[in-house]
Amino acid sequence: MTLEIIGYFLALFVGLVLGTLGGGGSILAVPILVVFFQMQPQNATVYSLFIVGVTSLFGAIQHFKSKLIHPKNALLFGIPAVISISLTRLLIVPIIPEIIQLGEHIVFKKDTFIMSLFAILMILASIPMIKGQKELPSTKKNRPTILVIFGLLIGLISGLVGAGGGFMIIPSLSIFMKVPIKNAIATSIVIIAINSLSGFTAELFTPNLKLNWVILLGFTLIATAGLIVGLKLNHKIQSTNLKKGFGIFVLLIGISILAMEIISGH
Repeated sequence: MTLEIIGYFLALFVGLVLGTLGGGGSILAVPILVVFFQMQPQNATVYSLFIVGVTSLFGAIQHFKSKLIHPKNALLFGIPAVISISLTRLLIVPIIPEIIQLGEHIVFKKDTFIMSLFAILMILASIPMIKGQKELPSTKKNRPTILVIFGLLIGLISGLVGAGGGFMIIPSLSIFMKVPIKNAIATSIVIIAINSLSGFTAELFTPNLKLNWVILLGFTLIATAGLIVGLKLNHKIQSTNLKKGFGIFVLLIGISILAMEIISGH
């Protein structure tokens, strides 16, 4: 019970990070659910989809009011991602074997493989954000093909690890589409809401799905409160610091998760 109380307290931090940085909700929610609520990683990803989806939806409404969202980018990115994440949760995740063998000597449990993949992708995504680049104005030249491809790819990743995908959406929009970081964060929250809620909806068709709605709704409510505070902080932080801060945050969490999986594997 003490662990759960700490977990609920940390839910506030999940919302705070999501509101401030536009991503990272699932990065935190999944490990918190695993460690403090004693869930299996695969079950934690299902809970994470709902928590981050509902919290992000609230944030998206606030960003729409501020006119920071790029609707066309959100749709071009979001629609392929919805298709990809739904197919991944329904068709790919159920057939991943419980024991994954890569070569003769490398063997992973399913949960370890999912969490390690999650961590490696986070580390790779953080590097360009930390290195930084000159803040550019939003480009008028749309690249719909690139957005669709990234949407499909991130939908696949989101479906596998139960993440909204913000840790990859923001670098994609900021670096490849030259979208200013605050607009990228706002647009990311919309896409995260679409991805996460579509993924959770797909999970509802899974046989024998059991959810503890007390934990699910309690965690979500507290995370939403944290998001409100995070949105206010977002407006006060300079864009350059926000981008680098996001990268450092993702890098540290990625390294931490990977280290925990390596230790637990031994």
